[in-house]
This record gives sequence, structure tokens and C-alpha cells, in this order.
Amino acid sequence: MNRRLPSPRHAVFVAVALCVAAMPVGRSARAAQAEGIPTEVLRVCADANLLPFSNDRREGFENRIAQLIADDLKVPLAFTWWPQTIGFVRNTLRTRQCDLVMGTAVGEELMQNTNPYYRSTYALVYRKDSGITAKTLADPSLQGARIGVVARTPPSAVMLRHGLTNLEPYQLDTDTRAHHPAEQALQDVAAARTDAAILWGPIAGYFATRQQVPMVVVPLMDEPGASPFQYMISMGIRPDEPDWRHWLNDFIVRRQGDIDRILAEYHVPLANADGTIRAEVAEPDGYRMADYRAPTPPALRGAETVGPAEVERLAKAGAILIDVLPSPPKPEGLTPDSRWVPPPHHSLPGAHWLPNVGYGAPSVEQEAYFRTSLEALTAGDRKRPLVVFCQPDCWMSWNAAKRAIALGYQAVKWYPAGTDGWKAAGHDLATVEPEPGSGTRPEPKMAN
Repeated sequence: MNRRLPSPRHAVFVAVALCVAAMPVGRSARAAQAEGIPTEVLRVCADANLLPFSNDRREGFENRIAQLIADDLKVPLAFTWWPQTIGFVRNTLRTRQCDLVMGTAVGEELMQNTNPYYRSTYALVYRKDSGITAKTLADPSLQGARIGVVARTPPSAVMLRHGLTNLEPYQLDTDTRAHHPAEQALQDVAAARTDAAILWGPIAGYFATRQQVPMVVVPLMDEPGASPFQYMISMGIRPDEPDWRHWLNDFIVRRQGDIDRILAEYHVPLANADGTIRAEVAEPDGYRMADYRAPTPPALRGAETVGPAEVERLAKAGAILIDVLPSPPKPEGLTPDSRWVPPPHHSLPGAHWLPNVGYGAPSVEQEAYFRTSLEALTAGDRKRPLVVFCQPDCWMSWNAAKRAIALGYQAVKWYPAGTDGWKAAGHDLATVEPEPGSGTRPEPKMAN
């Protein structure tokens, strides 16, 4: 049996669908001896052809989250490939060919579950030009529409409650080496062979963005008295490894921001604990002009989005680390002759602090300071990698990275987790001073 409950290509869903119609960071000596925690190599059980989750080119979001775990353990990452069909757990995890399954629904009985690391939902998908305007399955615009659905998944029963009977069925359990029914269902919508489809959210979000026609993805909320649309997804391990589970639970807490960033890049619809859907932040065409401490987009056009492990590798290879957190404003109420010493600023070791350059409309002095500082730090080499950051949910770093691209820098890396993500990954911070010539500070009301 397979392990990822809601996905139409995972046989573990069959069983459940029928039923419903803290370890320290790092590799201490104690951790090395603990039951189940990999000390030489992290071996992950995965499907070699199952995007957006995984493939043998390591392009899936589970591949990337597994790499985060391996980097945190400071061990190499290896995969044991097996199709996500009946026998997956029996032939991989149970035979100890691997030590971790990256995605399984909470409650899966074939494995011991970690705490959940994301909650997603089924989603309705239709073409933007289809005339459908539905935000729920009760919308009248769906009446009579030909709707694709994977057999024996929760949407099947809920659709009938809303009188949606013109269904195009797709197979549930299949060999992923040859068939991808959920992906095919979405392609049929894009090609107008069907009008809409209801698919597991990670699949819907990922493949909808890869069609040649604009698609609408509507994450669905649970309906009272009906089969749920939303499921919590955890990692799966063997039952006799409590220390490994504790370590993974601690990892999820520490690195949740990095996990969420990866999921956002793959357009995975995320649900909050109360069932509401998290809004995906769209990338604006211009710069962010206000409310700089707010959720940011998952990516930046023209830049590579990186995490702590990539930043560490880039720094060792000679990349320039650019911290753009604003300098703190002078407290109100001080007299003009009062002496005020700002608190020390802690950043990544070796980082160059360029305060106040991440505003949407910097002053002439701030813009000149940013331009001349980058020229000096790179010695005029526009191909020199730059890693731009501040803190999580900080548009300052997004703006500054975008501005560096506009200045002609060709290897800009955006690090949205910033200093908090660096600490969460187990690294130390260092006290840094602003680069010379930082210029004027913004008004206190701007420092948000």
C-alpha cells in the first residue's frame, strides 16, 4: 500500500477513502547514538516520476525538503526509488532500504507519523476563459459542466450532493512510471476536453501554472457533514524509532519557514488550522511601496530564491552577503543634542550591512549608496553572486534584490528567511556595522 492519503496516485488513499466514503540541533554524540537518526547518509524513499512531489532529477518539493533535512543533519542525501503504488512502504521503508518517507497523511497506519508540516486541500480547476466563475462547488456556473475527478476520492461524493453528475472519471491507483491520471485530468481541462477538474491541491497548483492557457485554481474548504477536502501531511518513519521522530518534529518547528517557502514556490495551496485558505502572495510588477513587514511572494523574477544551506555554500564559494535591514530610527522625545547609540545589529558572519536601501522609493542618497556599495564590493564584476536578505516577511530584501537586478547584476540570490532562518538552521550570527556612507535614515514611520 502507498502512503500519501489525498493524492489520486497514491494507493494509501484507497483504504482511507473507503473508510470515510525534541532533539538538539546538530549531530551531537547523543544524537549520533539515538535510535533511527541517520549519521552517515539520509536515505529517503521516493517515487522517481511523481512531480510535483519527487523525481529522479530531484525537482520535486519533497526532494528539496529532504535536502533541507540532510543539510541540517550534515550528511549526504540519497534516494531509494520505488513507484508510488501498492507495496511502496513494504518494499522500501520496511525493508530498511531507506529511513524516511517525505509525505504521508496524518493517521496513516503503515508508518509512524511525525507532526504535520503542511495542510493542503483539494482544489477546483478551470480555464479562465471558460465562463465558470465558481468559488465553491455550490456555484450555479458548474451545473452541467463536464468535471474530471479521480475515482474514489472525497470530491466524488461531495459533487453528487451539489447535483454535479456530469463526471469524467480518472483512475485512482496506477503505476506512476506509465500513467499520471491527475495530471492528465488537468491537461484535459486546459485542452477544453472537459470544463473543470477537482484534484489534490499540490497537483492542481503545480500543473495549472504549466499550461499554455490561463487557469483558475480554487482551493476548497471542508463542508459540514461531508467527506473532508483538507488533510494534514506529515513524514513517515518506522514505528520503532522514537528518537528519529523527535528529531524530525524539532526540525519541522525550526525550519517551518523554509518548508513553507518551498511549498509556495510549487504553488501548493495551504490551509490554516481553522480551515481557512492562506492567500498566495503574487509578485508585483514594480517595487513594494509600503507595509514592508508582510508576507512576500515565493520568488523574484530574475533572481534565484535560496535557503540557509545554499547561502552557506555560496558564501564559502565567494558570494557577497548583503543585509538590507533598515537601521533603527532614533527614539521619539530625545532632544536634538541627546546622544543615542543604536543597538548592535546581528547578521550573518561576513555580511555587508547596507541599511535603508530596500524601500520602494529610496532617496537619491540611499540609491547612490546602494549602487556605489555594490560596485565597490564586487569590484565592478556584475557576474559576482550577491545574496540579498534581511528577515522573514521582509519586502526590503525583495525590493533590494529586484533593484540589484535592475542595476545589471546577473547572479542575484534572494534569501527570504534572512537572519531568523540562519539561526533556525543552527548557525551563529555576528555583530556587523553599516558599510561606510550609509547616508540619511528614513522617518521612523517608514521602519516597518
